[in-house]
Amino acid sequence: MKPNYLVMLAAYNGMQWISDQVNSILAQEGVAVTLLISVDSSSDGTEQWVTDLAESDPRVKYVAHGEKFGGAARNFFRLIKDAPLDGFDYFSFADQDDLWLPDKLIRAVGVIAENKADGYSANVTAFWPDGREALIVKAQPQVQYDHLFEAAGPGCTYVFSRRLFLELHQHLTARYVDVQSVTLHDWYCYAFSRAHGYKWVIDSNSYMRYRQHANNQVGVNSGLKAFRARLSKVFDGWWLNQAALISKLVGVEETPFVQSWIKLGGIDLARLALSGYKCRRRLRDKFVFMGLCLSLAIMSYKK
Repeated sequence: MKPNYLVMLAAYNGMQWISDQVNSILAQEGVAVTLLISVDSSSDGTEQWVTDLAESDPRVKYVAHGEKFGGAARNFFRLIKDAPLDGFDYFSFADQDDLWLPDKLIRAVGVIAENKADGYSANVTAFWPDGREALIVKAQPQVQYDHLFEAAGPGCTYVFSRRLFLELHQHLTARYVDVQSVTLHDWYCYAFSRAHGYKWVIDSNSYMRYRQHANNQVGVNSGLKAFRARLSKVFDGWWLNQAALISKLVGVEETPFVQSWIKLGGIDLARLALSGYKCRRRLRDKFVFMGLCLSLAIMSYKK
């Protein structure tokens, strides 16, 4: 019997690309797919397109139109909360503008089984309108606390086992109001999974084309402009405040490690810098993490 997947797609003004993406999802080989779509209130006809598709294809479902989320994270949290659970072996996220290779979902099943894991993500192949392509590597070895400071890769590669998704669903239903303050759903879901003892595997292969365009809410972090944007989020407090909020919501606030930095004072930030090698996967990012934490610690003393 084919593995049964629920694929949850968050959409917003997606008419330019959503048809190609949906076709690539429904064409997945070796699995049975049900596609659940949530549309953030749009102005380009996306809701009607989804309604018409659901009426013509029984594999496609949608949650009630009309809600305004203002960002992908809240839309995906809504999908998790409202997802039907019965009969599905695996649960997956999808963006509206990518292209999946035909074996994306069945390959995830094999990797999950081989590694006895419950969570899965993978590298992706980014592509741009000018024809450029690049493999985006996220499969560096996981470290003790990376889940508290970064995602496991793009959320559109995420696959959850049934037992992991059921606990995530229960958790988000209970904390639904609280998680509205979380900016990145993929970071949060990875943090929840690891914090609750679930094994996560990051596949070094790429089974999807990750479209880059001007309207990406979160795209590939490449180039000087992207680096400056990330720095601004560090120095305006967003990044570490999100790490603190996520640590609290997933239930690890009282652990000794989190207690050592969560107040984000100067000494706390200096301690965190010394733990940088445990907090990011990529070698370069470990050093950047340490440097940024030290810079913030110094700045706190100059105020």
